[in-house]
Formats: sequence, structure tokens, C-alpha cells
Amino acid sequence: MRSNIIKEGIEHAPHRALLYAGGLSDKNIKKPFIGIASSFTDLVPGHAGMRDLERQIEKGIHSNGGQAFIFGVPAVCDGIAMGHCGMRYSLPSRDLIADCVETVASAHQLDGLVLLTNCDKITPGMLIAALRLNIPCIIVTAGPSLEGSCKGETLTFIRGSYEAIGKYRIGEITESKLCEMEHYACPTIGSCQGLYTANTLACLTEVMGMSLPGCATAAAVSSKKKRIAFDSGYVVCDLVRENILPKDIITKDSLRNAIVADLTLGGSTNSILHLLAIAQSADIELSLDDFEELSSKIPQIIKLDPSSTLTMTDLDNAGGISGVFKTLWGNTPELKNTKNLIGQTVEEIANSAWVNNEVIRPLNDPITSNPGLAILHGNIAPDGAVVKISGVDKDVFEFKGTAKVFNHEEDAMKAITDDVVVAGDVVVIRYEGPKGGPGMREMLAPTALLVGKGLGKKCALITDGRFSGGTRGLCIGHIAPEACMGGIIGLIEDGDEIKIDINKRTIDLLVSDEVLEARKANFKPYVNEVPKGYLAKYQRNVSQANKGAIAQ
Repeated sequence: MRSNIIKEGIEHAPHRALLYAGGLSDKNIKKPFIGIASSFTDLVPGHAGMRDLERQIEKGIHSNGGQAFIFGVPAVCDGIAMGHCGMRYSLPSRDLIADCVETVASAHQLDGLVLLTNCDKITPGMLIAALRLNIPCIIVTAGPSLEGSCKGETLTFIRGSYEAIGKYRIGEITESKLCEMEHYACPTIGSCQGLYTANTLACLTEVMGMSLPGCATAAAVSSKKKRIAFDSGYVVCDLVRENILPKDIITKDSLRNAIVADLTLGGSTNSILHLLAIAQSADIELSLDDFEELSSKIPQIIKLDPSSTLTMTDLDNAGGISGVFKTLWGNTPELKNTKNLIGQTVEEIANSAWVNNEVIRPLNDPITSNPGLAILHGNIAPDGAVVKISGVDKDVFEFKGTAKVFNHEEDAMKAITDDVVVAGDVVVIRYEGPKGGPGMREMLAPTALLVGKGLGKKCALITDGRFSGGTRGLCIGHIAPEACMGGIIGLIEDGDEIKIDINKRTIDLLVSDEVLEARKANFKPYVNEVPKGYLAKYQRNVSQANKGAIAQ
């Protein structure tokens, strides 16, 4: 066992003394040491129920001959960090989480890990750590919340809060109605109810085989989730004995399976950043080209909130990820027959699954022949940009509009609130990229406000920042290169025409090359206040969005 380095031999008497101080017995000290990397915090609703899951995981570990040790990992709630300087820390926290897990597991020579996670950056951070360490690991995602209800109206977090603000601004609802909706939008603990970033990453983790079947969609408040937590603790001990490692499970094929699932689910655009970063940690070549190649072959067969009224509860009841496998397997050659941590193949899972084809549509009757996500190129984004097609109305797949340019999210929010932004505008928010922000803030607040004010089909929003998985409307993010690195988005001026064509996968600034060259000659990037501490380190080391925005 890896842990023998701290517990065997006369020279390790001091190490054993410290372990005994924690209550270990002579019997337990001989067992495999299994860390439970818990991101519990009552600051984050998606994580507030993890104390119960920790106990279940611990019971599973001890039932199968392991010794459990719980340690903490930071977690940020994107919904609470949204719309202010706190969001600059959200994406960077992914790398911080990976560093924390790597540090504790290596310093204490743990034999294996159960990684208890849920929300947006925590799950990819855990996966990055698992691959860096390459010791036996299993992921437990804590599960989605149940949907809310207010006087007969079904609510989710985005519809019941951010979009409700827009409705209030235009007088569609009263302030008292807004207050009622915010009280009932999130009725239980758990990640937000739709296919936002947290739930997208949970689904892709299950697709890649790093969590048990059913884990992604089982509700946070369900007994099913508790059983999965127990079983995951039990299984990790077997993984240690059999030396099954993350790099055995996360391969080029399983990563491409995750892309296939992402495209067919219509998941969060953030998943592209995270899959690129996960691939780097596994030393696997993956690029936007993989997404582009697969997007031309994969239709969308599921549409969940925020793009429809269906939620993760509906997906779970319809068969979950196993039901997705059943629908795709045998009809989608791009889906490879990879194995999960307990040795089940995609084919085996698909053959034993049940699926409700009213929710998970059959391939011969998809929601659309378009994938859920797509990569755009053009003079604004020579290195690529990302759009969530599943959240865009078909009527605006081709859009030409007039630029209104902002160097901060806050300035754009004020302009939208004050009706400065009108139908036909393309809102340009720049200097919000990985380096320029720094931290690549999410733009959920302005996009939801546009939708709430009835401009979701009448305006576009483009940014070198990124979007929440809860975003809908014609929103293009991850524009690379970003403004502070000399990207064309930094040269756009108020009144310029911008053309977006999702069908052709293009995004272009309709300005002559001569004018662009003249602007480049006089270009001086706007400089945000230079950060200190962790953000300064992140800014120095972070890559561009098309490389996963990972700090190395």
C-alpha cells in the first residue's frame, strides 16, 4: 500500500504516534487509508447536505476494509458570487481545488480517494486532481435540487430569480411576486435544477466512468443518493486492491464520449473549458477541433431547463445517463464502448437500461439535428468561441446587429437596466477573459436580464468571458484571443456591425481590413486593477479559453 511509507518500519514510529493520536487502533492502521475529499460548506446550497453523504461514504469504506479520513476542500457558489468581484475567483478556484486535493493526498500518502463534489468548478477540480495523483479515486456528485413551486407555477433557480428580475423591471410582475418567487425557487439543498454547469459536469463524470451509474441525476435529498454514496465508499476499497487508476478510465475515447454526451444533452458551455483542462491533466490531446468534428454528427435529444421546463428530476425519471446510453448505443458510432470504474461497459449499461423517449428523444426523432453546443470562428474569434445552441431560438440563428461595447459586466448591466440596450444590439462585454478579468467571470446576470426584459430573441451578447450553464439566448462566449491579449474583440467600437451565423458557425466584425489595421496600430488594451494574492498568481499562469483556461 502507498500508505505503508508513513506507517511501517521502526523509523516511522513518530508517524504512527500521530495517527494513534487521532484515534486509530492497531487494526485500523493496517487498512488502506482512504481520503474523503469533502467540499462541504453551508455557504453553498449544493453542498450543504454533504455531512450526511460523508457519513454514508465513511460507512461504505469501513464496511469494505478501509480506513476513512475526511478532509476539506473549498467550494464557491457561482450564483452567490455572480455579478460582482467575487466571480473572478470562481474559475480560478478549480485549480485551487485541484492543488488542495493533490497536496493533502500526497502529503499523507493516501491509498485512494472518494471525491465528494457537486457545483460548478469543484467537480472538474476534483477530476484534475485525480488525474494528477493517478491513485484509485471515485467521484460522488451530491445531486440536484428539486424544482420549486409558487402558486401553481413551477420554478427553477434561473426562472425564479434572475429572469424574474427582468420581468419585474418591465412591470410584468410586482415586487411582492418577485419576493415570493425568490423564496420558492430553490426549495431544497442540491445543485440548481436544470442542465447548468454543475449538473452538466455530473453527467459527463458519469459518462466518463468516474462515478457510479445513476449518480449524476439522483436528487440531493433522495435515499438513492445516500445509497450511491455508501456504494462509492465500498467500491473505492476494491479499486485500491485492484489498482484501478483514473488514467485507466479517463482516456481519449471516454473524453470524446463526454463530448458526445455534452452535445446531445445541450449542456453548459463551461464544460468545454473543463474537458480541455481535464484532458491536459491526463496528458491527452484534446482541442476545440474535437468538439467541432463531433458537433457535425451529434443531434440534440434532450432539452432541459433553462431551455425548457424539464428538469434534472425529469431526466432521472426518464432513465438518466443510462437512458442516454441506451438511446445512443448502436446508432452512434462516435460513442465508444469504454468501461467505468466497476468494469461495466457502455454497451452493458445501455442493454440493461430503461428509457422514456418522451424526455430522452430517440435518434430518429431528435429535438433538433443541431448539437447542443457549437464552436464558432471568424475574425472576432480566430481561435474559437462557444455558443449553447440549445438555448438559442432558431429565429436568430442568423443575426446581424449593432455593437454596444462595454469593458465591464457591471457597465453592461446598467445599460440593459436603463434601456440603453435595445432590440438589434449586440452587447459586447470584453476584458473579462481568463487574464483580462482576471478569472473569466460568468455573464448570467446580463443574459437573464435580457431574457426577462423580452430581448432574448432581439439582441445578442458576445464576450471573452463565459456564461453560466443557466444562460439562454444568443450568447457567444470564450472568444479567443481575449481583448487584453490583442484579440479583435478589443478593437470593436460602438456602432460597428457584427454578424453571427450559427448554421455556418461564424462570428464576424463587418469592418474592412484597412480599418482594423488602423485600429490595431493605435490599440492600447484597457487594464483592470492589478490583483494581488491568488488572482495575481492565476493571471500570470493562466492559458487562453481555447486551451481550457488552466493555470500551469
